[in-house]
Amino acid sequence: MATTSSQRNYDPPKPKPKATTSLRKSASASLPIRSNPTPTRSPIQSIFTLTTAEKYYLPGIREIAPEEGILYQDCWWIPRWGENNSYGEIFVFGNGSFVCWGLGQKEAHKFASQVIARPGIQLNPLKELETEDLEFVTDPAEPTRLQGDLIILGHTPPLDSVPLLTKGEGRSVLPAETLSARYAFSQALARSTALSALESALEDYLSSVALLPQTLSATGKPGLSRKELIKKLGVLMKFRQGLNLNHENFSDTPDFYWTEPILEGYFNSMSEALEIKGRTVSVNEKITYAVETQSLLRELLAESSGHRMELIIIALIAVEVVIAIIRDGPELWELLVKRDQSEAEVSPRP
Repeated sequence: MATTSSQRNYDPPKPKPKATTSLRKSASASLPIRSNPTPTRSPIQSIFTLTTAEKYYLPGIREIAPEEGILYQDCWWIPRWGENNSYGEIFVFGNGSFVCWGLGQKEAHKFASQVIARPGIQLNPLKELETEDLEFVTDPAEPTRLQGDLIILGHTPPLDSVPLLTKGEGRSVLPAETLSARYAFSQALARSTALSALESALEDYLSSVALLPQTLSATGKPGLSRKELIKKLGVLMKFRQGLNLNHENFSDTPDFYWTEPILEGYFNSMSEALEIKGRTVSVNEKITYAVETQSLLRELLAESSGHRMELIIIALIAVEVVIAIIRDGPELWELLVKRDQSEAEVSPRP
C-alpha cells in the first residue's frame, strides 16, 4: 500500500549482518575500558546512526525541529531530544543520515517518523534503511579517542578555529567541551551509512543485469525488450547522476578539518575503522563495471534500432511497390496486351 512521506512507517528494519570492518575486528581493544569502571567514567551509552534518504533539505528541518536546534558546521544539531527523563542529542547531515548520541534504535526511528518523514525533508527516500550502532562513555580523566569499538569522550586539546557556543545556545545533555569531537565522529559515521546506501543501490543494479552475459553467450540476444533496455539505461543514468551530484566525496577529508588537526584525527580514526576509503575503491570498481554494462546495453539498443529501421525501410518499399501496382497496374496491363496483339497482327502466317 502506497504511503506519503509523512505517513511512512519507520518500524525498525531487520538487522543486517555487520560488515567485518576494522571497527568490528578490533572490538576487543575496548574490553579494558568496558570491564574496569572508574569513579569518573559514565555508564556505557549508545550511538545510533540512521540513513533514510539520498539527501536531506536542512533548511526544512529548522522549521520543524526543536527550537534549541542550531546549524553547526555542516549539520543541524539538536542538543536535546527525548522524553521521560531519557535524553540525547542528534546531528542531522545533508547526505541523508543522522547520528543519535545517548539514544537507541527506538528513539532514532521515533525522530525519523516525527521530524525526518515530514514533507519536503527527504530527497529520494531509501527502500531499505541503513544503520550503524556504536557505544561511548564520558570520562574527563581520559583523552578523547576511539578505542576498539568504543568512543571515549574525555579531555580535548584547545581548538583554533571552532567558535565556542554562546551562553544559552545548544544546552546539550553531553559535555560542551567534546561537542566538536562528537561532530567529527558523527560525520564519519554518517558518511559510512550513506556509503552503505550507495553500496546497496549498486548491488541491486548489478543483480538486475547479472544474467545478461550468460544470456548473450547462450542465445546471442540480451533477453530484454527494447523498453526494458531503456529502463536499465535510465536506472544507471539516475544512479550516476546521484553519485556525481547528490552526495559528498567519500575519499576526501572535509575542508573543515584542514585547520583542526585534532578533529581531523578523530574523523580519520573513525573513517579508517569503518574502512571508508577501501569501500569507496570497491564501489568505484563496481561503477566501472556498471559503466561497461551501460556501454553494452547502448550497443545492443543501437543494433536493435538499426535492425528495426532496416525492417521498416523494407516494409515501406514493399508498400510503395504495392501502391504503384494498384495505381499503375491496369494501365501497364493494357499496354502489354496491346503490344502482344500488335505483334500477333504483324507476324506472318505459315
